[in-house]
Amino acid sequence: MTARVVVVDDQTVVREGLVLILGMLPDVEVVGSAADGEQAVALVAAQRPDVVLMDLRMPRLDGVAATRRIRAEYPDTQVVVLSTYADDESVFAALRAGARGYLTKDAPSSALAEAIATVHRGDAHFEPSVQRRLLETVRPPSPAALTPRETDVLRLIAAGRSNVEIAERLYITQATVKTHINNLFAKTGVRDRAQAVTYAFRHGLAPTDPT
Repeated sequence: MTARVVVVDDQTVVREGLVLILGMLPDVEVVGSAADGEQAVALVAAQRPDVVLMDLRMPRLDGVAATRRIRAEYPDTQVVVLSTYADDESVFAALRAGARGYLTKDAPSSALAEAIATVHRGDAHFEPSVQRRLLETVRPPSPAALTPRETDVLRLIAAGRSNVEIAERLYITQATVKTHINNLFAKTGVRDRAQAVTYAFRHGLAPTDPT
């Protein structure tokens, strides 16, 4: 089934190149292109495409805001982000806005075709690097990701020890204790000592003898 597509990018060369590439793909019909988010929303209103290939960093209305408006006002139109940027802030902002796919601009044309076909079917499509990032947010790292010293610090936190007590027990400075705590918080995805204690018990890291 042919997917009707709108291309959105503020760089003329990139936009025209994408239109040319997509025009050569089977089962894809480019029905328009836009240079910013405002134009994109207006074009979607006029053409009601199946898929919008959306850049993120654009003048007037950026890709995240445009995606949010399109998904709210025209829910039958899916959005695939195609951006130079793949940092956490960009990826998660796009997903929260309603994007169903995310690719970087070094993706081959075959990946573009696959993404468009996938979201047109109603599924989501993310390139491998984005998939890994999404998995990491829902599946905290295992205790194996902690260093032996970070594990020691976590055990002592679970035993109710203060930073001063941990420093004395491990013969390290309080500054080093804070560094280990920040690292293990980042690796385990916990936000405070209470969550760290819960994490320790869940993974069998709580000391059997708190003394």
